[in-house]
Amino acid sequence: MIEPLNRRPLNRRQWLHTGSALAAPALLPLLSSASRAAPRPKLVLAGPPAIVSAPLIHMAQSQALAGWAEVTEFIPWRDPDQLRAMAIGKKADILAMPSNVAANLYNRGAGVCLLNIATWGALWLVTRDGARKQLADFKGEEIAVPFRGDMPDLMLQLLCARQGINARRDMQLRYLPSPMEAMQLLITRRVRHALLVEPGVSMALRKTRSFPVSVVAPELHRGVDLQQEWGRLFQRPARIPQAGIAAVGALREQPELLAAVQKAYAAALDWCRAHPLECGQLVAQQLELLTPEAVADALPHSQLQAVGAQTARAEIEFFFQQLLAQDPALLGGKLPDAAFFGG
Repeated sequence: MIEPLNRRPLNRRQWLHTGSALAAPALLPLLSSASRAAPRPKLVLAGPPAIVSAPLIHMAQSQALAGWAEVTEFIPWRDPDQLRAMAIGKKADILAMPSNVAANLYNRGAGVCLLNIATWGALWLVTRDGARKQLADFKGEEIAVPFRGDMPDLMLQLLCARQGINARRDMQLRYLPSPMEAMQLLITRRVRHALLVEPGVSMALRKTRSFPVSVVAPELHRGVDLQQEWGRLFQRPARIPQAGIAAVGALREQPELLAAVQKAYAAALDWCRAHPLECGQLVAQQLELLTPEAVADALPHSQLQAVGAQTARAEIEFFFQQLLAQDPALLGGKLPDAAFFGG
């Protein structure tokens, strides 16, 4: 039956209770699309030459955020000073960084919020002496250490102090500007031990033909797993909320986009773990110092899991409390408040 043209229109409540409401689900995508802001011209992702950057590189290569940005690109940062400059200068929208650096920037008003923790352990003390398995075994020894006063140096200091060792007094720490330079000293035999982060560990083992483990007399060894030391010394799971991704500037005020970034990062991380060699090839194209094989080797030796910052908050704050006790300046003098935990 055809309805008369002069029929009074239904009000909202009447409409919801008629058969016309069955059409409502079909309208939802249109409404959602209409409510979303126009795509940004560019979304810039940045990270270090470390395994935490692999998902960001995949996100840029696959344009995983095409609905949110016309172009997504990845740029590397070399050292913590450049990282801080990029964050303060808003030269990137999403930055992979150590968790303590994110907290320090936040407490100093730099305008960042932590979205997730993705790297829960990728630090190793690599050595020419396979008998050295705990930090106490390295007393009196020279160790190449990158990034003085930053991760991973602060983890070495913290874990040594926990067992009564003053790392700077009881060990001979040779500070280098980057993990790659520490690795070079190790593989060229100018030091016997180096504190490295993956995939630098795997790269050193490859370059000295110390991998795979079936090698009869490897030149280098994974001496101390700092994650295992953390678990042993603090009576906790052997995982450290070491690094993740953080949002910078105005991006923090776009919760839908932040949720899309987190979802895309988690999916990219799953892809990297499932396709290690392809991931290695992709990363090596962007980070020239790394080789595809080293990145592929590093993936199973790195504790990788994208956990939202809100979900991981208790673990993050426990870690931060240890850093505060060691040196409050590491976090900008205090624990960050609730607004820091953006994911």
